[in-house]
Amino acid sequence: MGNSTSSAISKEILQDLKLNTKFTENEISQWYENFQTQCPTGRITPEEFEQIYTRFFPDSDSKSYARHVFRSFDTNDDGTLDFKEYIIALHMTSTGKTTRKLEWAFSLFDVDKNGYINKTEVTEICQAIFKLIPKEDQSKLPEDENTPEKRANKLWSYFEKKDNERLAEGEFIKGVIENENAMRLIHYEPIKQ
Repeated sequence: MGNSTSSAISKEILQDLKLNTKFTENEISQWYENFQTQCPTGRITPEEFEQIYTRFFPDSDSKSYARHVFRSFDTNDDGTLDFKEYIIALHMTSTGKTTRKLEWAFSLFDVDKNGYINKTEVTEICQAIFKLIPKEDQSKLPEDENTPEKRANKLWSYFEKKDNERLAEGEFIKGVIENENAMRLIHYEPIKQ
């Protein structure tokens, strides 16, 4: 296994990732090497993914959020992520506001993968997001979003749907793009020190 040919990333995947993400060839190759080391099987399990996420959010409980992120990127539903799915995951969950990000966010919120989001699913993801927020930052949140339920209610209100109605992808993306606050509520960005 130790020879360089087996650990080199394929040209097709490299090209594809360069087109679809903002990462450089160098960064992608570097990550691929780390990936090979950490995941000799070439596949990431939900547990390994949680470990990676813990490093991004050392001060909070990122487990349930990582699980949801994992589910949304496991496009073939085989219970693992390959390198390409993994890099796309890293890219999508890092900063930026493209439509593709919002398409991903939709699949994050679509917990049962039926193509629609309902309020229960929004609440479930808001609970996971809330766990990412360190305790001391939670206390600084505005009054109308200082619990997962309040956050979910606030977010849901932007879509102008009744509590028992459901939301299609286009409606979700439109609602988020038109409301700066909705954009902020669909994910958690650590407060810049």
